[in-house]
Amino acid sequence: MAARSVASAVSKSVGGGVKCFNDIPGPPSWPLVGSALMYRLGRRDKTQYHQALQDMYVEYGPLVKENIGGKVIVHVFDPEDIKTVYSHEGKYPVVPPLQETTQMYRAQKEMSLGLGNTNGEEWYKLRSNCIQKMLRPKEVSFHLPAVDKTAKLLLQKLEKARNEEKIVPELRVNIGTWSIENAAKLVFDRQLGCLTLPKMESWARQMVEANAEIFRLSGDLKLSLPFYKYLSTPKWRSLVAAEDYFYSESIALVDETLLRLKDEIEMGSLRPDQFYFLSYLLSRQNLDLKDVTVICLSLFTDGLSTTTPTLLFNLFALANISNKSIQEKLFEEVQANLPLDKPATPEALVNLPYLKAFVKENFRLYPNGTEVSRYTEQDMVLFGYNVPKGTHVDLNPSVHFMDENTFTKPTKNIPERWLRDKSETNDVLHPYLLTPFGHGTRMCAGRRFAEQDLYVVLARIIARFELEIAPGPLGQIYHTLLFPDKPLKIKFKERCPTHISSES
Repeated sequence: MAARSVASAVSKSVGGGVKCFNDIPGPPSWPLVGSALMYRLGRRDKTQYHQALQDMYVEYGPLVKENIGGKVIVHVFDPEDIKTVYSHEGKYPVVPPLQETTQMYRAQKEMSLGLGNTNGEEWYKLRSNCIQKMLRPKEVSFHLPAVDKTAKLLLQKLEKARNEEKIVPELRVNIGTWSIENAAKLVFDRQLGCLTLPKMESWARQMVEANAEIFRLSGDLKLSLPFYKYLSTPKWRSLVAAEDYFYSESIALVDETLLRLKDEIEMGSLRPDQFYFLSYLLSRQNLDLKDVTVICLSLFTDGLSTTTPTLLFNLFALANISNKSIQEKLFEEVQANLPLDKPATPEALVNLPYLKAFVKENFRLYPNGTEVSRYTEQDMVLFGYNVPKGTHVDLNPSVHFMDENTFTKPTKNIPERWLRDKSETNDVLHPYLLTPFGHGTRMCAGRRFAEQDLYVVLARIIARFELEIAPGPLGQIYHTLLFPDKPLKIKFKERCPTHISSES
């Protein structure tokens, strides 16, 4: 990347000034369908979109223009150009929807786009009225005891689900179920029983599968010929069916929770610690009931599609035999600061720097998405080309994550590279290179919740189990976001045979 950055600087400073937008290089584009045929007939299919981006970077350089189904997108690969895009954001950064199909679905159903896809003053109103409870560390840590309890319920579930070889056969479903249970406690102040009650386990499985289908079909349709925009195709109908189930069930939970809260208030029995997040939202004068529902839905549903694959990738990295020394370092750190017989506290989490570095390293090795998207709010120059206001830009820094000119031993898992005292690398990294939660005012609103969830559940799993998996690579598959390309067959071997109570 260093060589490309030098080339970028030279290109921008010499050679006849700023170049025309139409001259930005990119893959061939056909009338109506754009580059969609490339994902049907080319060397990369739709599930390898992240690899196609890497190919485009290598072939065309740090700035690439692509027409996907009639929609022009500029891929921005250089971190310095990414910094430029962020630095030109105004008060209301404008984002294209992560899932255009979901935007279409919600418009047809007259639903809100949700916190992540809403723009303008509407977005600012929603975010400014919930940010205090979502990004302030003290407010997030209020939920720490519940997060810890759910993590220990997951330990019990994993222990029971193991087969004779100590492998959990459906690890993805179990992790997705944990995510639902975790989010339900936060948003609805309710333990659903997804990890303990057979009926709710079955319901949670259906929710996990519906969510996976939504993301799979959304990614597929994004890179397909855009017939679904004009005709009700079989894939579109399948997507609508999955959306109908997932969101009807989620909305029912919101409605049921509002009724429970109303009953508690009318009976005069509401405690200060009950419905902590929801009560705050309802107290905001600028939010109506629809706004509160939008925020609750976003917070409840988003973690299932983001935190779940992130945790799966971290578990694979833990279990990889080549990382055994890392697992032992993590175990020693957890034992010293957050053993199983001690409650999770903010102070304990502060003292887990190696665990946090490990999570960050796995965001590099297994990024959870391909881009952060924006519409430019003013004309700007990127890599020497004029990019006009209103252009859809996708910020794609992950093409550098395996670059040996950027990272020492890029294929090796080295958490130390993210610590102040770097023992194995001397990497000097661009601050806009690895930002898995985005940057600026449109940074993921649930970031601190997601980090807290990951640190606690990983610490509890590390303390309880020694993980093991056969050596070999794990690939990623593109389904709107990036997911493991195969089921994980990880052995969960006991470190401590003592039964773990969720009340510990």
